Amino acid sequence: VQHGEEFSSEKTWLQLAKNIREIQNHNASNLSFEENHRFGYNMVLYKAGKMLYDGLLKLVSENLDKLANANIIPAFPAGGTGDPMQRSQEEEMLLKALKYVWDDHTDSMIKLGQILKYMDRVYCKSAEVPETWDAGLSLFLDRIIRPPIQDHLITAILNQIQFERDGYGIHRSAVKGCVGVFLKLEIETGGMTVYKRDLEPPLLRDSEAFFKAEAQKLLDSCDAPEFLRRATRFESEDSRTHYYLSRQTAPLLRQILQEHLLTPHLSDVMEFPNSGLDVMIDLDKTEDLSRLYRLSAMVPIGLPCLNRSMKASISRRGKEINRLSQGVDGELDPATTNDTSSKGKAKARAINGATQTLTFALKWVQDVLDLKDKFDYAWINCFKKDRELESGINEAFESFINRNEKSSEYISLFIDDHLKRGLKGKTDTEVDTVLDKTITVFRYITEKDVFERYYKNHLAKRLLLGRSVSDDAERGMLAKLKVECGFQFTQKLEGMFHDMKISEDTMKAYRSSKSTAHDIDLSVIVMTSTFWPMSHSSSPCNLPEVLLKTCKSFEHFYLSRHSGRRLTWQPSLGNADVRVSFKTRQHDLNVSTFALVILLLFESLSDSEFLTYSEIKNATAIVDGELQRHLQSLACAKFKILKKHPPGRDVNPEDSFSFNDDFTSTLQKIKINTISSRVETGEERKETRDRIDEERRHQTEACIVRIMKDRKHMSHNDLVNEVTRQLASRFQPEPLNIKKRIEDLIGRDYLERCDDRKSYNYLVS
Repeated sequence: VQHGEEFSSEKTWLQLAKNIREIQNHNASNLSFEENHRFGYNMVLYKAGKMLYDGLLKLVSENLDKLANANIIPAFPAGGTGDPMQRSQEEEMLLKALKYVWDDHTDSMIKLGQILKYMDRVYCKSAEVPETWDAGLSLFLDRIIRPPIQDHLITAILNQIQFERDGYGIHRSAVKGCVGVFLKLEIETGGMTVYKRDLEPPLLRDSEAFFKAEAQKLLDSCDAPEFLRRATRFESEDSRTHYYLSRQTAPLLRQILQEHLLTPHLSDVMEFPNSGLDVMIDLDKTEDLSRLYRLSAMVPIGLPCLNRSMKASISRRGKEINRLSQGVDGELDPATTNDTSSKGKAKARAINGATQTLTFALKWVQDVLDLKDKFDYAWINCFKKDRELESGINEAFESFINRNEKSSEYISLFIDDHLKRGLKGKTDTEVDTVLDKTITVFRYITEKDVFERYYKNHLAKRLLLGRSVSDDAERGMLAKLKVECGFQFTQKLEGMFHDMKISEDTMKAYRSSKSTAHDIDLSVIVMTSTFWPMSHSSSPCNLPEVLLKTCKSFEHFYLSRHSGRRLTWQPSLGNADVRVSFKTRQHDLNVSTFALVILLLFESLSDSEFLTYSEIKNATAIVDGELQRHLQSLACAKFKILKKHPPGRDVNPEDSFSFNDDFTSTLQKIKINTISSRVETGEERKETRDRIDEERRHQTEACIVRIMKDRKHMSHNDLVNEVTRQLASRFQPEPLNIKKRIEDLIGRDYLERCDDRKSYNYLVS
C-alpha cells in the first residue's frame, strides 16, 4: 500500500484471487512473486486474514472440483465389459488420472504456500487453523477422496492386484502412483492414512478369500511338487508390497498366506500318495524338497510338521526293512521234523534256511545304510542341515532299528562279512567309508553290550581261522568302537589281538627249540580266558596218539616258560591241513580238528570196511551235535571224502561210513567244512540272552555299589536315575530290574534301607 492510500481488503483480495487462479491454471510465469506475497502480507497485517484464508479454501475447492470433473470422473471404467484386458486398461487410466490431479494440486499448493508464508506464520497460528499445505491436503481428501471417486479408485487398485495375481501383466507405476497418494493423505495429523483406512482392509479381505480358494484349487488339481511351486507366492507378494504397496502390509499378507495357503495344507501335501514326501525322497527331488523346506520354515508349524512326516516316512520304511529281514528264521518247522520220510530234505532246507537268513541279515544292514544315505542326502542338500530335523531323523532310525531284536547280531554279522571278504579290492578310503557307515548304525543301538558279545564271537572266529582280509581294517574298526564307547568296551577285544601277537612269538620260540622234532607242524594260539568268548567250552574229543604227543610237547614247552598257568585245549576251534591219498591222486584238505580226528579213524581201514556212527562216536567222544555236523560236511556236502550208508543229506545214529577212495576233484587244495558266521537259532539266541542278562545283573550291582560307595546316602529315585545314566552307554536298564538288584544288595548287607523307606545307606566300610 502506497503512503497515504487507504487499504482495501476487498480490492486486494480480488487482485490476489485473480493471480491464484492464474497459478492454478499454470500461468505463474507472468506473475510477480513479490507482488503476490505483499498482497497476502497486507491482508494479514490489516486484519483480513480470515477473508484471505476462507477465500483461499474456496478457490482450492473450486479448482479440485474442476480437476475431478475434467479428469477423474470421465475416466471411470465403463461397467459391463467382459474383456478383462480392456477393463484393466480403463482402471489404469483412472489411476493415472488421480495421480495427474494430485500432481497438479500439490504443484499449485507449493506455489501458494510460498506466496502466503506470512499468513501461515501469523494468521494460521493465531487462528489455530491448518497451514496452506495441510489445508490443501484436507481439501483433497474432502473433494477427491469421496464417493463415488473413492469407491472407483479402491476397486481399480484391487482389480489390478487381482489381475496380476492371475498371471497378467499390469503397469505397476499407475498403481504405485495412486497408492502413494493414499499413503500421503492422513485422516488426522500424525494418524491413520487413507491407505490404512480405505485400501488395506479390503485388500486383506480379498487376499484371504483368494488364497483360500487358490489353496483348494491347488489341492484338487496339482500334485505335491506343483502345489509347492504354485504356493511359492511369498516372493511375489513381497515384491508387490515392495514395488507399489506399503511395506507395512507385507507381514499381514505373509500371515494370510501362512494361515490359508500353507498351514492347513502342508501336512496333506506331504502325504500325497503318488507325489508326497516319500516319492520326492525316493526320486531325489532336490529342488522340490528344498522348496518344501523353505515353505515349511516360513510357518510356525511347518518344520515340526516336516519333522513328523520325515519320522513317519522313516518308520514306515524301517518297519518294511524289519519285516523283510524276518522272511526266513533259519529253523525247522515242527511239522517237517516229525516227517521221518523227508529227513534229508528237511535238513537241507535247514541249511539253506540258515544261509538265506545270513543273506537277510546282511541285506537288513545294507538296506538301513542305504536308507540313512538317502535321508542324509536330503538333510544335507535340501534341509540346510537343520538340527531339529536331524534330531527327528536320528530318533526315527533309533526307534525302528531297536524294534528289530536281532539288530545287534545283524550289524556284527555285516561287519564280519565285510572284514572277511567284502573289502577285497577296495581302497583304504572305501574301507573306512563302509566302516564309518556301519558305526553310524551302531550308534542307534541301545543294547551295545549285546553287540559286543556278538562282535567278540565273530572277531574270535576271524582271528582263529585266519579269515580277516586286512589287519589294518580290523584295528581301524576297533579304534572306531573305542571312540564311540570308550576303552572299557574294547579292552577285551584288544586283548584278543594281543594274544594273537604273543602266540605268534611263542610259536617262533617253540619251533626253534629242540622239543619240536615231530612229524606234525603244530600252530597254537594261546587265548587268555577272560578276553575270548568262552561259549565254546572245552568240547570233549579223544585225540589220536600222534596229535596228543605233539600237544603234550607244546604244553611242556609253554608251562616251562610260564609258571602258574593252566592250558585247556579247544579242539572245536582248531583246523588242520592234511594230505589224503585217493585212488587217482592226492589232495591237500583243510578241515576242522574234529574232522581230522574223524578222518584219521579211516587211515588204517580198507576200502570195503565201514565204521558205524556209534563206533565213530565212541572212538572220538565228540558230542552228537558236533559229530553230526562234521560227518555231514565230510560225507554229504560238495566234497564227499567219506561215503554215507545209506546215501542222503541227513546223518542219523543208524548210519555207517566208509572212506571214498574214488573221490576226484580238479582242485589240489580243498577246504572242507568252512565255518561261516550265521544267524543264531532260537535256542542259541535264548542262551545268549540268558548270558547277557546275567552279565547285566552283575554290571548293575557293581554300578550301584560304586555309586553308593561314593555318595554314602541316596534317595531311591536319585539312585535309579544315576544307575540308568551310567549304564546307558552299554544298555538301557529297566527301573524294575534296578530295584531288584538293590533289594538283593540289601539282603547281602551292602546297603540298608533308611527309616523313610525312600532312601539307602552304604554299609560296607
